[in-house]
Amino acid sequence: MSSLIYSSSPHVRCSLTTKKIMLAVAIALLPACIAGCIFFGWSALLVLALSTVTAVASEFVYLLIAKKPIDYILKQFDYTSVVTGLLIGMNLTANCPWYVPVLASIFAIVCVKMIFGGTGKNLVNPAIAGRIFAFISFGATFGGSWLAPNVDAINASTIVTGATPLSGSILAGDLSAISVVDLLLGTGVSGVIGETCKLALIAGGIFLVVIGVINFRWPLVYVATTGLVAVALNGFDFNVFLPSILSGGLMLGAIFMATDYVTSPNTKLGNYIYFVACGVLTAVLRHATQIEMVSFVILIMNLFVPLIDKYIVRRPFGYTRPQKQQKEGK
Repeated sequence: MSSLIYSSSPHVRCSLTTKKIMLAVAIALLPACIAGCIFFGWSALLVLALSTVTAVASEFVYLLIAKKPIDYILKQFDYTSVVTGLLIGMNLTANCPWYVPVLASIFAIVCVKMIFGGTGKNLVNPAIAGRIFAFISFGATFGGSWLAPNVDAINASTIVTGATPLSGSILAGDLSAISVVDLLLGTGVSGVIGETCKLALIAGGIFLVVIGVINFRWPLVYVATTGLVAVALNGFDFNVFLPSILSGGLMLGAIFMATDYVTSPNTKLGNYIYFVACGVLTAVLRHATQIEMVSFVILIMNLFVPLIDKYIVRRPFGYTRPQKQQKEGK
């Protein structure tokens, strides 16, 4: 018996740790962050910096208050707060007041992540919750003052404001002023910092797929379902498909937020149900409310994940369905 080694799970290990995964996600977000800073100027960089630094500082301060030693805090730091802070900043407008990214990041880290036990224990995605907190608490920073970026905005003295293409044209049924190329590149497209350049978001998503961090099926299912349901809701007008999937925060949410390991189902079937439901709800609620609903949809579906995992479970290895015994006399 002395030769046996006892250890807790997991017993199958790989080199892809939480720290490496979160660092890879942060790297994948950088192209969209850089594009946002180019389009919207130094104010976008300030918002991203405030949200990220505040998120990291909130986690450190919380652990210090919990009387955790410094060496423990540094050792357990896994870049999840960096990713949360970046995502919150990317979901805000470049002209929002400085306290919006600060308070949103504090709420996301302290109230949504740390109070529930830290990394892996949160019920919903912290960045999603932080974004919705900012939307509900400071709604004026999201509506009526969307920045329409100048390609040379980093050197521009003023940037005009206007409605986003999603709320101003697509959901209103006016596609005449929408350029698919502009939506893809983010040139002249109003919106939040991280959602304008879809090409940068797609590049980051491809990077994560190639290194094995996310499965390409799930963002694809979410985006395709949203587009197809939008087509159906608009009288099967397929001209709506590309503008629907390339506008708003769909790409950002589908690639970087809905695919969160902690708040998405554990099984393949469960993930299909989850991401199809996300797509259907996003298209239907966009159509019904005439505003962007990706964050709210992901939050709602996060709450259904425990229910999905309860009723859709993996079959144990080697499982065979027991045969029913025939009744005597038959």
